[in-house]
Amino acid sequence: MTAEAAPAVGHRPAQNAWSGVLFGMGLIAFVDEVVFHQLLHWHHFYDRGTSDLGLVSDGLFHAFSWFATVAALFLLADLRRRRALRLRRWAGGVLTGVGAFQLYDGLVQHKLLGLHQIRYVDDLLPYDLAWNISAALLLVVGVVILIATRRPRP
Repeated sequence: MTAEAAPAVGHRPAQNAWSGVLFGMGLIAFVDEVVFHQLLHWHHFYDRGTSDLGLVSDGLFHAFSWFATVAALFLLADLRRRRALRLRRWAGGVLTGVGAFQLYDGLVQHKLLGLHQIRYVDDLLPYDLAWNISAALLLVVGVVILIATRRPRP
């Protein structure tokens, strides 16, 4: 019997959503850190200082991703224990967290605060469009799923 098919002891729609959002934020922060910071060397979390400061900022960013992920997994374990996990709602939260974090990163950290850019090239527009449009799409899909699952099934 899957967690979604088990009879729910409690509905806990907010916990399902927030666990997913935190997991999505932690997951995308981890992927961003590993892919763009470590493997591709496109940027650090904070690029307005020395390389050492950039590495320290990456470490703090990495710690954030793990704290968010671990907190989300504790909430997820509690939902499973209570037989209140609604996987579709949780997945909507994950997509919402991924999209919201990426859109915040692309608009606030990249453009408004100028902490770093996606990649340091002459023409940033294709990178900015791909980053922010994909983030917005993930956010919209996640929110639609959360709205569709806000009420418990009979």
